[in-house]
Amino acid sequence: MTLRELQYLVALADHRNFRRAAEVCLVSQPTLSTQIRKLEEELGVALVERAPRKVMLTPAGRDAVERARRILNEVEQMKEGARRSRSAEGGALRLGVFPTLGPYLLPHVVPRLRARFPELELLLFEEKSANLVQRLNLGTLDAAFLALPVHDSHFHSEYLFEEPFLLAVPESHALARRDTLAVSELAGVNLMLLEEGHCLRDQALEVCQLTGAREKSEFRATSLETLRQMVAAGAGITLLPMLATRDPVPPARNIHLLSFSDSSPSRQIALLWRKTSAMGRLLQQVAEVCRSLPEDLFALKH
Repeated sequence: MTLRELQYLVALADHRNFRRAAEVCLVSQPTLSTQIRKLEEELGVALVERAPRKVMLTPAGRDAVERARRILNEVEQMKEGARRSRSAEGGALRLGVFPTLGPYLLPHVVPRLRARFPELELLLFEEKSANLVQRLNLGTLDAAFLALPVHDSHFHSEYLFEEPFLLAVPESHALARRDTLAVSELAGVNLMLLEEGHCLRDQALEVCQLTGAREKSEFRATSLETLRQMVAAGAGITLLPMLATRDPVPPARNIHLLSFSDSSPSRQIALLWRKTSAMGRLLQQVAEVCRSLPEDLFALKH
């Protein structure tokens, strides 16, 4: 059994097609098929069901793929540890971030990281939080920005900052004459929210539960920018995270922002990585850079 055979098996599991898996692995289809058969012969079980247009994993195949992913991840961690021992701040960092944070945090963080780690290659991936957690566990990401809490004992969590929410209303709305409101005033208010799968939706629903606000059920946005434009068009009101209202985001026309005068709704952002990662020391330093953001980024100026 070789690492190459395990790589072929994982690629086949990911693509469920011999031709596409071979293309990804940069080998011919017969070569990949032969290596998979060799692996099956060595293990004494069938790993895949070969249908004309689709490949399906057998129960033994699913178990083998999970084990192969762990083995390949450990090998990659071994290589990464060796690279880090030669140059602690060199190499590549695969960093994940979720969509309602990435466009607004990265313009502030990336220049600081480049200045602090000039030899570090940043590879940035934007995906929904559940996908980021999965990729961290699979080893295809080194670390990820996530909103707390994250219930996974395999991760080390480094708290970065607390980001307040603001209430965004159209300029024509009655609340547009005010700069602040109490959280209790959200009782009975209908809020536009994001579609399922966005952690910001879950956070906004928590605010609804605490305050008595309700979801405007006839509309669910696919992105934070869609929510912003719907507010600007007078279609309703919503909660926006503070960073989504700061430079370099252009000021949104026809939108008025209100902060909360008492216990402000917010989300806590952390940097997470596997406890077994060979990059722990570097990631601690990355977290320190992220914590150095100016405090006024999280304060609304009226």
